[in-house]
Amino acid sequence: MARTAKRRPGPPHVIELPDLAAFQATPEDHGDYEALDIADRDLARTEAKGATFARCRFVRCRLDDARLPDGRMTECLLDELGATGVDVSGSTWHDTILAGARIGALSAVRAQWSSVRVRGGKLDFLALAGARLDDVAFEDCVIDELDLGDARLKAVTFSGCRIGVLDVEAAQMTDVDLAGAQVRTVRGIASLRGATVSPGQLVEMAPLMAHHLGIRVGDET
Repeated sequence: MARTAKRRPGPPHVIELPDLAAFQATPEDHGDYEALDIADRDLARTEAKGATFARCRFVRCRLDDARLPDGRMTECLLDELGATGVDVSGSTWHDTILAGARIGALSAVRAQWSSVRVRGGKLDFLALAGARLDDVAFEDCVIDELDLGDARLKAVTFSGCRIGVLDVEAAQMTDVDLAGAQVRTVRGIASLRGATVSPGQLVEMAPLMAHHLGIRVGDET
């Protein structure tokens, strides 16, 4: 009997959270936090390297210049966060939603995201260089510059997104769907191998592809 391929469930649309306890302290290095409601807090310049958050909700928090590298987010809802810049490089996110964020620069270099949904909001610069993305959905968000250089992407989708500059230099892609995004320009066009684009996107990218292949397009006579 032929086996039926299992469909990937996709990242969560909703995070089912338990009863949460209000959290009024400030996260610290290597802290272990579970089932907390972190709401309407000014967490600017927070330093919490290696902190772990499980089944927590962050809502309407300011995170200007906060640093939470090498940490972990599991089954968390990050809702309406605001910041000029946040460093979560080297962190691991699983079964997590980032919704309605307005962030100048989000540095997630070398991060590992699995089953993550980025929904709505605006990111001026999203740095995912060297990251590993597996089963990640970007939907209805605006990203002025998205750096995926040297990243590894599998089952990543973009729906209703607007991206200014998409840098995919040396990225590796498997089952990546860009057809639902408006992309102004692409860096590293050769690294789109493994991605799906729309017919319109293909036409828009034609000059970049011709340049990469060394093709000169002459005027018709």
